[in-house]
Amino acid sequence: MPATNPLFDLDAKTALVTGSSQGIGLALARGLCDAGAAVILNGREARKLEAAAASLASGGAVVHQLVFDVTDHGAAREAVDKFEAKIGPIDILINNAGMQHRAPLEEFESEAFEKLLRTNISSVFNVGQAVARHMIRRGAGKIINIASVQTALARPSIAPYTATKGAVGNLTKGMATDWAKYGLQINAIAPGYFDTPLNAALVDDPAFSDWLQKRTPAGRWGKVDELVGACIFLSSAASSFVNGHILYVDGGITASL
Repeated sequence: MPATNPLFDLDAKTALVTGSSQGIGLALARGLCDAGAAVILNGREARKLEAAAASLASGGAVVHQLVFDVTDHGAAREAVDKFEAKIGPIDILINNAGMQHRAPLEEFESEAFEKLLRTNISSVFNVGQAVARHMIRRGAGKIINIASVQTALARPSIAPYTATKGAVGNLTKGMATDWAKYGLQINAIAPGYFDTPLNAALVDDPAFSDWLQKRTPAGRWGKVDELVGACIFLSSAASSFVNGHILYVDGGITASL
């Protein structure tokens, strides 16, 4: 059902969410559906996408699927162009696809470093550019990049991940600087520590969870549904003059020592 307040109503909008077969991506896709949008789920595994799509469609949502690798520039552009030509415009893009790899920096394998770069930052450029070409022509569009608390902070064993998320933050600013004049709004959501499959090893570590609860003013892990409000705000008319902004949704962890 569309949102009650017209400022947050996404009825008749279509949103592409990358990496949306599970975790944060799927939660954001579900939230966008609840606000009235049709969604396009994306991932590399057709079977996982089909299961995610079925779960959303069972609630009455309009759901499409695009199977392509976000690290492949040509594949991203081809998939987006075909969707625009055959089905219709993509009004909202959520660049959510990402990965993590933990190892001491002095032992970090170069192949793992390159894979992080491709998955976490090249994908934002690849899909962002493919979708923006169409948005620019229409003079309107919303792009939301998923950054991280590591856009601003570092922790041991994840320096390359921190570098990629810092890059997502700055690419968001660059996109806004180049594309705001065409009527696009490009912003980022920077989640803190959320209970997701990506963080499963940390969630299952009692020592880390205890440290996190003490370090975070809110005193707990985040729940993925708590990112939906920020996503709807940045996807809707309510954020029509918000551009190049990084919105931290982190329980206050970046606000305190």
